[in-house]
Amino acid sequence: MNDILDLAARVGRALQTRGLLMATAESCTGGGVGHAITEIAGSSEWFDCGFITYSNASKTELLDVPAAMIAQCGAVSEEVAGAMAEGALANSNAHLAVSTTGIAGPGGAVPGKPVGTVCFGWAVEHHTHTERLVFSGDRQAVREQTVAHALKGLLRLLEQVRA
Repeated sequence: MNDILDLAARVGRALQTRGLLMATAESCTGGGVGHAITEIAGSSEWFDCGFITYSNASKTELLDVPAAMIAQCGAVSEEVAGAMAEGALANSNAHLAVSTTGIAGPGGAVPGKPVGTVCFGWAVEHHTHTERLVFSGDRQAVREQTVAHALKGLLRLLEQVRA
């Protein structure tokens, strides 16, 4: 957890230096990214809000992810992860957003998507980057790896945004 808090603090410093706000759109992490961010004192200066959209209906209702996209690609897909991040931007005051959607386990695996499959989305302005990874370990390990990777992705994104 200390590594995660260190990453969250680094994200916070990078956001604050640039005068930016971030938002989260989380499914499989259940608010874990937002929790890590808000563990950092002063995070209200750079964290706008978080959406925990565990159900498919909430992804559609709160983040404007098309139901047809979820039906066609599945909730655990790069397409949905990208749409979640874009939806978080559109429905907040944030300048950039991160999303997580995946199968933390122990159940939920489907053909082509084993337990540990997680899709990420990072959105800033008119650019969205997505990624799909498969983590190993139990439910807690998958979720912790997901939070850490989401934060690392935010740092990479912020390196591209000028201070």
